[in-house]
Amino acid sequence: MLWFFSIIPKMERRNFIKNSALAMALLSVYKTDVFAQQDLLRAYDFKPLRNNVGIFTEQGGTIGWLNSSSGFVVVDAQFPNTAPHVIDELKKLGEKPFKYLINTHHHGDHTAGNISFKGLAEKVVAHQNSLVNQKRGAEKANNLDKQLLPDSTFGTRWSAKVGDENIKAYYYGSGHTNGDAVYHFENANIVHVGDLVFNRKFPYIDRENGAHIGNWITALDKIQNQFDSDTLFIWGHSLDPEKVTGSKADVKAYQNYLQNLLTYVGGEIKAGKSKEHILKTTTIPNAPEWKGEGIERSLTAAYDELKGA
Repeated sequence: MLWFFSIIPKMERRNFIKNSALAMALLSVYKTDVFAQQDLLRAYDFKPLRNNVGIFTEQGGTIGWLNSSSGFVVVDAQFPNTAPHVIDELKKLGEKPFKYLINTHHHGDHTAGNISFKGLAEKVVAHQNSLVNQKRGAEKANNLDKQLLPDSTFGTRWSAKVGDENIKAYYYGSGHTNGDAVYHFENANIVHVGDLVFNRKFPYIDRENGAHIGNWITALDKIQNQFDSDTLFIWGHSLDPEKVTGSKADVKAYQNYLQNLLTYVGGEIKAGKSKEHILKTTTIPNAPEWKGEGIERSLTAAYDELKGA
């Protein structure tokens, strides 16, 4: 590791250490956001996809952005130490207002950076359950003062026109939480699904905040039926950090993972296996592509859901 620091210029080295320390401190505040830890020291990537829509990755959930003629739109905000990076990159594209900051759901690796948009974003949008979850979680963690909460919420649908782009939001019921929404940039035909898809990575299934695997499977069916074969999807998280976008085939693959998870755990329960025995599983049968840390979260969530816990 010493060789790495030796090739970093002195000022950049100082910033690297400072940002790393800040990121570690943030984890102590947002310690329930299990996926943030794996992305902490990754350099950021800001890149366009198509039709003025792009992505930003650094720490936590993937950020989507729109650079329209009338202003910027940002989907999710990661952390307070990373959100300024996407803000700075967008400002390089022109002096325009930030029309909307949009949240796919409430988890801190998607919303902790909201505070960086205070006084900048004209509107903060999320599903109504996402607002409830974010506020409740912040009150429990005693960090409500560190939040920028949504000021515009919706039930099943929401839409806005920004420049030449039409943005539509859809809510399909409980999935990863009870407040996940997807956002479709219609002209670009790009959909940010947030954490409704974990690409080849064991997911976090937040039953405390209304997650339901059975309905999640149904929601993924609706997504596949609603969008076409040319739709480009943005994932909240991916095992390979270079593969945070994909196609309907990837949505189907993740749906198959969830179905295989329920089938396997249900079969083990029927066979009289204990929860402790089931939690020793190291891979989900018929879903070997799903890897990484945290298989116990999937197994526990499936067991508790099937047992009605």
